[in-house]
Amino acid sequence: MLGRVDDLHVTPGPGAPRGLTVPGDELVERFSHASGPGGQGVNTADSRVQLSLDIGTTTALNDAQRARALERLAPRLAGTVLTVAAEEHRSQRRNRTAARERLAALLREALVSPTVRRPTRPTAGSKRRRMEAKSRRSETKRNRQRPATD
Repeated sequence: MLGRVDDLHVTPGPGAPRGLTVPGDELVERFSHASGPGGQGVNTADSRVQLSLDIGTTTALNDAQRARALERLAPRLAGTVLTVAAEEHRSQRRNRTAARERLAALLREALVSPTVRRPTRPTAGSKRRRMEAKSRRSETKRNRQRPATD
């Protein structure tokens, strides 16, 4: 069963400083029976929710964000479609909320730009301490030698 889906709002973060709004018509919700124990209602209630978004065609992302999301989420994608599922709650409404939160969190994390490591140089103090340690070790080894016989 497919349902009408509201827009998904992703809060502002490092990859999306103004946040994101994914239009509801780009999201696909599917409902099915949840697995596991659940009593009498487990076979009658479609409480499991699968929420899907095609990252390759969504209008919510610009080209740079789309490329980053496709690269970072590649292991989770089926083609270019990202799908999350929620079935931990007994009610469909709570599972819908959980799936939307998961999808928003995945998008937020995927859009964070990677931090660039800038190489640093050792400080003067660390160089001095290293040289002092080397000379102490050298002195220790020199003291272990037999005295020279004349």
